[in-house]
Amino acid sequence: MPDVTFNGPEGRIEAKFFQQKDPTAPIAVVMHPHPLHGGTMNNKVTYRIFETFVRCGFTVLRFNFRGVGNSESSYDNGVGELSDAAAALDWLHSQNPHAREIWIAGFSFGAWITMQLLMRRPDVKRFIAVSPPASNYDFSFFSPCPTSGLVTVGTADEITPADDIEALLKKTTRQKGVKIHFAKIPGADHFYVQQQDDLGKLLTNYIVQNSGAENTPAAARSAK
Repeated sequence: MPDVTFNGPEGRIEAKFFQQKDPTAPIAVVMHPHPLHGGTMNNKVTYRIFETFVRCGFTVLRFNFRGVGNSESSYDNGVGELSDAAAALDWLHSQNPHAREIWIAGFSFGAWITMQLLMRRPDVKRFIAVSPPASNYDFSFFSPCPTSGLVTVGTADEITPADDIEALLKKTTRQKGVKIHFAKIPGADHFYVQQQDDLGKLLTNYIVQNSGAENTPAAARSAK
């Protein structure tokens, strides 16, 4: 899993990258939690999302937002971070121009950025938002939702109560044919400390059922 850097809007961005051998493999970008609260691309949930995409046959990039790790510049209240995410997706797509699908995913703050990015990118096929912070940020932009996806939360989430996310999704309109799957993981807190495997299985099942990766041996094993 090589370290890579690419040019962002405000300087170099540090990332981890896994390249599948198949040049048409689907691609995914994964985004981490809040930079000012210890969030990095090595966060356990962020890594679990990344690893799951790899097992499902995706070429995957996870990266540090500006000001985190070796990424240049400083925190920009979500505005600059959204630009970083767009740059990450552009870089990954430029490296894999024949990718048959584009997915984006994020955890907590990264889920908020993910949901904003998909509103700007009609080429995204699916999104995954793990514990989006519905209680802490404005999600009015997220309607009508243009892309089908998965939103998940733990029933014991102390930062983003499941009821708040459910209320957000009930208010969200969808474009024709768009479906948002909402899943609750019993007993999981915000960081899925004791439910990492449950989260991995949920993500695997969703990816396998909604991408062209369903026939990969690793995906089949992980879904069991």
